Amino acid sequence: MNKSDLRNAATVVLLRDRETTPKILMGQRGAKAAFMPNKFVFPGGALDKTDADVPLARVLQPQCMERLRMDADPRLAEPLILAAIREVWEETGLLLGEASDKAAAMADKVPADWRNFFAHGVLPSGAGMRFVFRAVTPPGRPRRFDARFFVVDADRVVSHLDDFSEACEELSHLQWIPLAEARGFDLPFITEVVLAEIEVDLKYPERNARVPYFYNDEGRSNFRRL
Repeated sequence: MNKSDLRNAATVVLLRDRETTPKILMGQRGAKAAFMPNKFVFPGGALDKTDADVPLARVLQPQCMERLRMDADPRLAEPLILAAIREVWEETGLLLGEASDKAAAMADKVPADWRNFFAHGVLPSGAGMRFVFRAVTPPGRPRRFDARFFVVDADRVVSHLDDFSEACEELSHLQWIPLAEARGFDLPFITEVVLAEIEVDLKYPERNARVPYFYNDEGRSNFRRL
């Protein structure tokens, strides 16, 4: 695959202290990164082929699953959820899922990228996750992604929320940023759009808005809701 080919991807907005002072987990990409260098971003990345070979304890609620399958290969829905969980694990060292006595025994049966996750006694789970945003990187960029954004409360994490010791080095300066202060950081434009959507959701939790979808078609930027 050419590096500029469009790749399916998943990004996770971990939300902490929703009812008091909401915070989100972000980290900074390296200065030499080909995609969004120096920017503060949510954990996320491309779908791996092996994500389809991993058992998922729970999917999203039915409406979210329906929207996740829209305008896409419906077989990608569960692997995208797994990609989101795997990226959180790799980039932050946090375990998003359900503690299970069965998990460790499965560690030698899952793909290599997942073995340490299962070895911690955790099954990946989409419980509590919501599909809230989708955006396609415009043509002409060095990396292009069809990215799905998920929001999940931090209480779905089964490891210590401030322990990033098992994170890879892809993101530096990992930190819980108060939502009200996030725009003071160097953010990609699409991240600012996602933050605005989350702020509205927090203010009106019952609105159940359809999922914003930004994409390009015939050389033009387009927007609609799924």
